[in-house]
Amino acid sequence: MNFISFSSVSVRVPVDESDVPKTLLQDISLDLTERRIGVIGANGSGKSTLLRLLNGLVEPSVGSVVVHGDDTVADVRRVRRNVGFVFTDPLSQLVMPTGREDVELSLRRSIKNSKERAARAESVLDRFGLLHLADQSIYELSGGERQLLALAAVLAVNPAVLVLDEPSTLLDLRNRELLRRTLGELDQQVILSTHDLDLALDMDRVLVVESGRIVFDGGAADGVARYRALCAAALSSGSIGDVSR
Repeated sequence: MNFISFSSVSVRVPVDESDVPKTLLQDISLDLTERRIGVIGANGSGKSTLLRLLNGLVEPSVGSVVVHGDDTVADVRRVRRNVGFVFTDPLSQLVMPTGREDVELSLRRSIKNSKERAARAESVLDRFGLLHLADQSIYELSGGERQLLALAAVLAVNPAVLVLDEPSTLLDLRNRELLRRTLGELDQQVILSTHDLDLALDMDRVLVVESGRIVFDGGAADGVARYRALCAAALSSGSIGDVSR
């Protein structure tokens, strides 16, 4: 089963000492087969929770998520070998002093020989145009360079699925366009959340999330139009917080 399936998934979390949990996602059932899938919605709508279900960072309270035949709870190790996750802020996942070391760290499990690992890391960095930055401190790199480096480190192990949570948030226009071009050239299935509606329009399928539910599932242009309509309705009703929180 080489696709991703959500079966009646809900996610609930405790709130302080209250007996009533907060519902982050409610009754999500999806089969994700398209090559490029975007998830859009207001902050707090449940986008990040939906993405984190894909590699077991969040577990369903009810229902199940299956990635290429593996359950994200029972088979989480296999799932994480298949699903690469790129966080919004690359500094939250770049743990080594330089890009070269970070990519080599990603390869440590799959390539035991240090010389082979170094050669593979160099090849990956070259593929993303980062070889000339390989030995610089990650703190000397721009936001776009760090984001590409985080992407390279994740893709070094060749996951089948790439998940990105708001990948363009910290990027300027040039680096956003570079990210769009890079994602378009990848062989992996790409699933991302974004507030960048131009990036969303590149997708084959768009999910619009509102208050923990999927309120639209279809083509990119129609999905962006639906989201714009939701935002306009919230503004006209005076509930601006529902859009921007």
